[in-house]
Amino acid sequence: MIRPVIRLVSLTALTTLALAAAGVAGEFPARTTTPEFVDRFGGTPIKVLNTSVVAPAPETPVITRPTLKAEATVVGDVVRIGDLVENAGEAAEVGIFRAPDIGQTGTVPASRVLDAVLPHRVLALDTRGLAEVVVTRASRPITGKDIEARILRALAGQSGLPDAASLTVTFDNEIKPLQVEAAITAELRIVRLAYDPRSGRFDISLELPGSAIARKLRFTGSISESFEALVPTRAIAQGEVMRASDLVPARRPKSEGAPNVVREAEQAVGMVAKRPLRAGQAIRESDFAKQELVARNENVTISYEVPGINVSIRGQALEPGAQGDLINVLNVQSKKTLQATVTGRGRVSVGNTPASSRVATLPSNKTR
Repeated sequence: MIRPVIRLVSLTALTTLALAAAGVAGEFPARTTTPEFVDRFGGTPIKVLNTSVVAPAPETPVITRPTLKAEATVVGDVVRIGDLVENAGEAAEVGIFRAPDIGQTGTVPASRVLDAVLPHRVLALDTRGLAEVVVTRASRPITGKDIEARILRALAGQSGLPDAASLTVTFDNEIKPLQVEAAITAELRIVRLAYDPRSGRFDISLELPGSAIARKLRFTGSISESFEALVPTRAIAQGEVMRASDLVPARRPKSEGAPNVVREAEQAVGMVAKRPLRAGQAIRESDFAKQELVARNENVTISYEVPGINVSIRGQALEPGAQGDLINVLNVQSKKTLQATVTGRGRVSVGNTPASSRVATLPSNKTR
C-alpha cells in the first residue's frame, strides 16, 4: 500500500518539473485564434490578468456628543430636551419642563437639565461650563396702535366720519402691550361695538381667534376728526430752548387746531418756551419767543461797520433782545443812548444811521 503512493508522488513532482523546464525553454507555442474559438466565442481571446481589488473599508459613523445650549426660545407651554440640548437624538421631542409664561424669560440650572435628560439616555452631556440655560417663551405683542387701527377700520367712513387718515382715537385708559401666542397671526375680531355719532364715544370688545389670552378685550374712548401737527416728545420747561429732537409729528383732535399751530420745525426750533409745555400736546407759535441773546443791563460790545471802517466800543443793554431785535443800549463812555440791532450773544451793531453816526465820532472809539 505504501509503494503506489510513493510512485504517484514521484510522478507528480516529475511532471511539475518538466512543465517548468518547458516553459523556460519556450516550448509552449503562442496561443492563436482558431476557427473553433471564433465560432464559439466570436472574438480574439484575451489574457486575463490576476489583479487584486481591495474593497474600501466601511466608514465609521461620526458620533456627535450632546451639547447644552446657552439659550432657547420655545413656542408652546412645554420645554423639550431638543430645546435645551443639541444632538439630543430620539429624545429631542421629550418634554421635561414647563415653559415660562407667554412673552416671559426664565432660567434653568444646568444641573437640573442633567438630571432631567439622564432617564432618557442622553449620556455624556457636554455643558460647556454653562451654569444655566436662558429660556424665553415666544410671543407677539398687541399694542395700542393695533387696537386703534382695528377701531378705525371699523368706523372710518361710517356714521358721517371721514376716512381713517383724518381720524384720531383717544382711549379712556392707557393701553399696555398685550403678549399673545406667537403662532397666532389672525386679526382682532370685533365681538361688540357701540358708537354714538353725537359725542364720538365708542365702547368696543375684541378677541383674537384661537388665543387663550386675548378674549373679550374691552376698550372705551372717543373718536374725532384730526389734523397733523408737531408735538413735544417730552415735557418742556418754561425758558427752555426747543431742539429739533424735541419735536415729532402726531395727529391731534380737530378741537386743538388753530391758525398758528406749529406744523413745521422751523416755527419752533431755536425758540424759547414762554410757558411749560406737555408732551404730545399741540403747540402754537405764541407759546414761544426768540432766544434772548442780550439781557437787560448786560455789558455788550457795540459795533459800527461801514465800508472801510470798523469801530467797537463798550456799552450796556437797557433792554433784553433776541437775534435781530432793535434795542436801546448805553454808550458807557459818552453816556448816550443808541439804538442797536442784536447780532449775537452779548453783541449789538449800529448801522449807518443818524443815531449811529454819533458813535463813529466818539474820541474813545478804537479802529480795528
